[in-house]
Amino acid sequence: MAPALEDGEFDNDDYYSLLNVRREASQEELKGSYRRLCMLYHPDKHRDPELKRQAEQLFNLVHQAYEVLSDPQSRAIYDIYGKRGLDVEGWEVVERKRSPVEIREEFERLQREREERRLQQRTNPKGMISVGVDATDLFDRYEEDYEDVPGGGFPHVEINKMHISQSIEAPLTTSDTAVLSGSLSTHNGNGGGNINVALRRVTSAKGWGEVEFGAGDTHGPLLGMKIFRNLTARCFVTAQCGLHFSSRGVRPGCTTMLARHLDKNTMGYLQWRWGTQSSMNTSIVRDTKTSHFTLAMQLGIPHSFMMMSYQYKFQDDDQTKVKGSIKAGFFGTVVEYGAERKISRHSVLGATVSVGVPQGVSLKIKLNRASQTYFFPIHLTDQLLPSAVFYATVGPLVFYLAIQRLVIRPYVRAQKEQDLEKHRESSASDIARKRQEAESAVLLMQESVRRIIETEESKMGLIILNAWYGKFVTDNSQKHERAKVIDVTVPLQCLVKDSKLILTEATKSGLPGFYDPCVGEEKSLKVLYQFQGVMHQVLSPEGEALRIPKQSHRIDADT
Repeated sequence: MAPALEDGEFDNDDYYSLLNVRREASQEELKGSYRRLCMLYHPDKHRDPELKRQAEQLFNLVHQAYEVLSDPQSRAIYDIYGKRGLDVEGWEVVERKRSPVEIREEFERLQREREERRLQQRTNPKGMISVGVDATDLFDRYEEDYEDVPGGGFPHVEINKMHISQSIEAPLTTSDTAVLSGSLSTHNGNGGGNINVALRRVTSAKGWGEVEFGAGDTHGPLLGMKIFRNLTARCFVTAQCGLHFSSRGVRPGCTTMLARHLDKNTMGYLQWRWGTQSSMNTSIVRDTKTSHFTLAMQLGIPHSFMMMSYQYKFQDDDQTKVKGSIKAGFFGTVVEYGAERKISRHSVLGATVSVGVPQGVSLKIKLNRASQTYFFPIHLTDQLLPSAVFYATVGPLVFYLAIQRLVIRPYVRAQKEQDLEKHRESSASDIARKRQEAESAVLLMQESVRRIIETEESKMGLIILNAWYGKFVTDNSQKHERAKVIDVTVPLQCLVKDSKLILTEATKSGLPGFYDPCVGEEKSLKVLYQFQGVMHQVLSPEGEALRIPKQSHRIDADT
């Protein structure tokens, strides 16, 4: 159904499901379903005081659903924001003569304004921690050189470099943002740091500009400027200039990049850099749903190279990707291959093996956790040793499979169960109300169902023998779990008309006489019915439309 206004709010009233109509239902369809339910729940049809009270509650609920969906303006609001969108104060100022499209645009504008106000309260922190490890002693050592050294029997592994960077953003207005960033680096005992402050302004829908000030002991004071501009709908340009002040004088630098959409999935880039390391770079990047391809070439000082990389994206829940690349230039040749996978809702783990001449063999491990990145480059050997390549490839894979089974899967399972339990607790009162409404509806349907069954039996029509809704345990590995289903035989029989039963793709838990028996879990509807004296059976997943009877549902005599 339509989304609620705030994240985490529980809105279980699906008006489309209650009336059993499509989201694109016409006024005639709405009116027909409304009249039928009114006849079923009308309070005047019941003499018992308790049944009369229950019928009145359900009658009012059906009437409320029809009032919302039959009014174009209210329906447009409900489709975007759900029931709670109708309860927000201030809608009385919205002109009633506006069309549904204009109502949608107005609501989207209000939503953007609300997001902008939230944005001003966020700092959007980003950070990176890189720890370089020198593990060449594992493969390049000579055992005889360490025989007389205390502890020489164990390879020496050390951390030889480290880099830490962090940045935060502080929105000043809807168009102005201040960015504060800093970094610390150390390599073999020597290091330094710097701190930068940038002011960014969005000048128009086509571009923005940024001014940067920095200071540190690695490059000295810095004054820079960056500009982004959309030239056309398919082309944009960025330009960045900076001045580094040091004891040796002022070192200027400038970088310009021109980018253009070559087609829907392909971008072309042309970059020019001028300064102490001048170069010209051109690249083509093609990104699709299943792959990512890059071809790049650079001419410059001190490095010129050509590079080609390819990444394949598996269409699974873990967003698994495998990649490979080759890079050749004046510095030598490097071949890299690796993979990355999503291990939790906000975490992605990746590993890459780098084999090059004269660089040797390295293993790079990266963990992205939300907006934080943890990077661990491990240098294994300066030579091309098959043993180093083998352990760099197999080692991370074995380690990942062990951690996946012993740590990640139990953690993710426990996290899902915890979130599900919180969801159940927050929606307990609402589910209890829906359950009471469903039980009342079933009582009120008894007389109508009796008449429907008599009519269907007289012409050997559609008879619902048994129907269950909820979570079914069908996998042998889940036999320890208990099925969570409710009996919906009476509500389904009540929806039979002219020997046909039609359910839309709307949430089935909102149908009259239904409720959700297992919040947050996958549900299905299982129906055993008789048509023309023949047994039929069907299992319909949640969210799918259902039409019965069908020949494909027929149960063979041998079954």
